[in-house]
Amino acid sequence: MPFEQFDRSKLRLLPLAERKHDMTLAEIMDPYNEGEIPAFDHPDLDAIAGAVIAAHKRGSAVILMYGAHVIKKGLSAYLIRLMEQGLVTHFAANGAGAVHDFELALAGATTESVAKYISEGQFGLWNETGLLNEAVSEGAGAGLGFGESAGKYIYEHGFPYADKSVLAAGYRLHVPVTVHVGIGSDIVHEHPNCDGAAIGKASYTDFLIYAQSVTNLEGGVFLNFGSAVTGPEVYLKALAMARNAAKRENRKIADFTTAVFDVQPLGDEDISHEPEKSNPRYYFRPWKTILARTVADGGRSFFIEGDHRATLCNLTRKMLLKVDQK
Repeated sequence: MPFEQFDRSKLRLLPLAERKHDMTLAEIMDPYNEGEIPAFDHPDLDAIAGAVIAAHKRGSAVILMYGAHVIKKGLSAYLIRLMEQGLVTHFAANGAGAVHDFELALAGATTESVAKYISEGQFGLWNETGLLNEAVSEGAGAGLGFGESAGKYIYEHGFPYADKSVLAAGYRLHVPVTVHVGIGSDIVHEHPNCDGAAIGKASYTDFLIYAQSVTNLEGGVFLNFGSAVTGPEVYLKALAMARNAAKRENRKIADFTTAVFDVQPLGDEDISHEPEKSNPRYYFRPWKTILARTVADGGRSFFIEGDHRATLCNLTRKMLLKVDQK
């Protein structure tokens, strides 16, 4: 006998206009305004920026994976500028990153108080946000990935703030922006119009697109901004697939650069080696996966501690300066 399932017809969704938003367009940083960039420096930023420029010159992949806080911190315009400059060849986000991007393009605001709305039984249950489910269902039916499906929908439906959407920019510029979803982890999965099969199909298509980009990582760069679980885990599996195929082609994917940007303090730890299992930091996946294990055969890694508004802005500035110097 099948187990009893939750009846989604019992849900009451409210319009986004009734939600109190914690982030608006006013917080989006302008990548053309040097005065907005927070003061920040790190001795390794130049090396990372240089690795990106070198990868760009040789035609290797530069992959930037980000968690939702990169969008919530108002940095979408920075990602779009990196895309327009061709300095990053592939962007990848978790499901929440796509939700916030979609809401921002639609309503010019995003982010709700979890504490407030979970107490009221209203967290995530906002009508217009569910349009993302429609976008993905339409795209999956056409064989598109999650990111392209959402970007196409935002762009073709003329969302008021589509120019602030990384997903729409990817669709417009034909640059992959893949979305890697865990079913049940995003607010749109609460909605009655959520089609788990369509989401699974579209996100898996994105995983294969992502894995294909990883096949070109030799001589390239992998940047991870604040994705503590999805980023390392998706990257690890894609790299395993890419290396497996490369071996049969007598190629290696070993000489590349990785960098993790996070607020997690690692102190003076030697990041080139994974911590002992007795060390609680062993369970911080970006360290053992991105900084140690996957570059052990000839790559190099960097860790930059700091707020994304400081780290991403200053790294972008250094990249653009190096491009201008060429």
